[in-house]
Amino acid sequence: ITHYRGKISQPLLERIDICTEVPAVSFSKMKKRIQGESSAKIRERVEAVQEIQRKRYQKEEICFNGELDGRNLEKYCVMTAEADRLLEQAYEQFRFSTRAYHKILKVARTIADMEEAEKILPEHIGEALAYRAYDKKYWS
Repeated sequence: ITHYRGKISQPLLERIDICTEVPAVSFSKMKKRIQGESSAKIRERVEAVQEIQRKRYQKEEICFNGELDGRNLEKYCVMTAEADRLLEQAYEQFRFSTRAYHKILKVARTIADMEEAEKILPEHIGEALAYRAYDKKYWS
């Protein structure tokens, strides 16, 4: 496993925006068939966030956060001072590349959009960082 992991380059890993582990569901929990959120409800949330982004970028040549370039990141990914400090600490501690830093910002902007927040808050940065933890866990 280690040998094959070594074949995946860091630049390739940095192109993955979100990754998370999903633990196995025990048989007893599966058998209970607890009803989760419906796909239709999730779709509504996604469409609402997409509309927020379309409106935000209507004067730009983009539609979504994932399309932001370095020039527009500062303009549209406005953070609170606390969020900025958290991201700076993570950047220094984990030695993220510039590409990884930009991906984290874009994901945090989307998380903030899901909560209809104007600015990116520390909890948005924290969640975006959690989605990046896989490359440090498995490939560092």
